[in-house]
Amino acid sequence: MMSMTGTGEFLGFDVLLAVLGGAVRVGTPFLFVSLGECLTEKSGRINLGLEGVLVLSAMAGFGGSYWSGSPWIGLLIAGGSGAALALLHGLLCSLPRVSDVATGIALMLFGAGLAFYLGKPLIQPQAAQIPVIALGGWSDSPAVQSALSINALFPLGVVLAVLLQWGLANTRWGLIVRMVGDSADAARALGYPVNGVRIAATTAGGFIAGLGGASLTLVYPGSWNEGLSSGQGLIAVALVIFARWRPLACLGAALLFGGAGALGPALQSVGVTGHYYLFNAVPYALTLLILVLTCSPDRSLRGAPAELGVQR
Repeated sequence: MMSMTGTGEFLGFDVLLAVLGGAVRVGTPFLFVSLGECLTEKSGRINLGLEGVLVLSAMAGFGGSYWSGSPWIGLLIAGGSGAALALLHGLLCSLPRVSDVATGIALMLFGAGLAFYLGKPLIQPQAAQIPVIALGGWSDSPAVQSALSINALFPLGVVLAVLLQWGLANTRWGLIVRMVGDSADAARALGYPVNGVRIAATTAGGFIAGLGGASLTLVYPGSWNEGLSSGQGLIAVALVIFARWRPLACLGAALLFGGAGALGPALQSVGVTGHYYLFNAVPYALTLLILVLTCSPDRSLRGAPAELGVQR
């Protein structure tokens, strides 16, 4: 009995470590995409095209790393491609009687299609990868070492979340972004260019989201294929709502979604293979649950930029 109990505790510890490590690995793309969308929505614009941004930047970052031999060049190219697609979204949405939602869906399809077309030569090759930060050298356990091999982009995402939280609350540009998101008329009355601020915020949000795309192909899973994103860009929109448009809360929400996504592989690693695909559906079930819990008017509008609910 003691042996069985000890074995069960050991397996439970392995699963916990795998989930915690997976929360960082899987949650890193969620973190960057949600931070990018949070900044965009703070300006009063929603970008449903982030799925296309994520896929296109993942392909561009992989290609940049493959052809240059430097993953950091690939990272910059990924951010630049995400910013370019987001800039297009911002410009189109600035035209009269253009819907943010419809434009975002169109650019999601455009970005994904462009990535699939341009990325066909990149499916087989291997590109230089962004190094991981090994924090588990103090342990002889492979499980501990694996769990504590941290994506080098994750600390960057944490710093970025802190800076965004502070910047939106304590700087002049943060005040302007929030003013444009809460009342475009008030911003215009004070002489601020509403469309210009929204285009800038959308473009910057696309660059941040593009870094999340790079983490997919240059860290985990570390290769390019057409089914890479699995809807993470769209899930990030729900994640921002769950975080109440707060960058630091996006960090916690990204880790929660990352842990949910890592649950299936963690159980498989200890021999639990039954209902594997059911466990892989946990992030999508969690997304639906969050949308249901936040769909009531009093909850869904709490913390939301007022301009998101304005029909233009």
